[in-house]
Amino acid sequence: MRQEEVWDMDAASRYDTPGIGMFAREVLEPTVNRLSALAGHGRALEFAIGTGRVAVPLSEQGISVTGIELSAPMVDELRTKVDADQIPVVIGDMATTQVPGEFTLVYLVFNTISNLLTQSEQVACFRNAARHLSPGGRFVIELWVPELRKLPPGQQATVGQVEPGYILLDTYDVLHQQVVSHHFHFGDDKQAELFRSPHRYIWPAELDLMAQLAGFELESRHADWTGAGFTADSPSHVSVYRL
Repeated sequence: MRQEEVWDMDAASRYDTPGIGMFAREVLEPTVNRLSALAGHGRALEFAIGTGRVAVPLSEQGISVTGIELSAPMVDELRTKVDADQIPVVIGDMATTQVPGEFTLVYLVFNTISNLLTQSEQVACFRNAARHLSPGGRFVIELWVPELRKLPPGQQATVGQVEPGYILLDTYDVLHQQVVSHHFHFGDDKQAELFRSPHRYIWPAELDLMAQLAGFELESRHADWTGAGFTADSPSHVSVYRL
């Protein structure tokens, strides 16, 4: 399953959930505020900018934002919000595509580095971030911690989330560090819609080694965008690497 096939026109049209989920104010506000502070007076580059969930409010805070995005339909959705003069986007792979100029901040939010399905592609993503940054610039990654402690011997799936009308089921291939997320959406009848996305999960220590290979050092790691302490029980982390 190629990423271009996953993030097609149908996925792009359903991606935004204004006011709820990852589009909720309590999720977006601390994300944008932290990124704005890290960008300072410089320019920001978002890898996998998508429909502009973070880029649009970040731009509204006065930060100059540019994006790289593999999916043209996702960019089409972004263009319903802002034009190319406000947030320019280059269509391409975040591991290899380059855009003009230097940036003080490159960022990847909501687990998106895991959309790169091999370790070599993920290392290339770090190196691509380094190519775009001015000396002392930062690369910020938001990523979940693999939930392998929930997998007893012989079991290959975990239930990630259960809400009214929604269930997330993750199936693991632990030999190859692959996981497929199965998003089930359903109503009161017997029918359900399924959206699947493949990922390669990364342990924090492995992520740090990738960073070192690209010339970065870990500056900070927190459990969330508000700066909560990262512990062994944290389900995700926000890691800031400095060039």
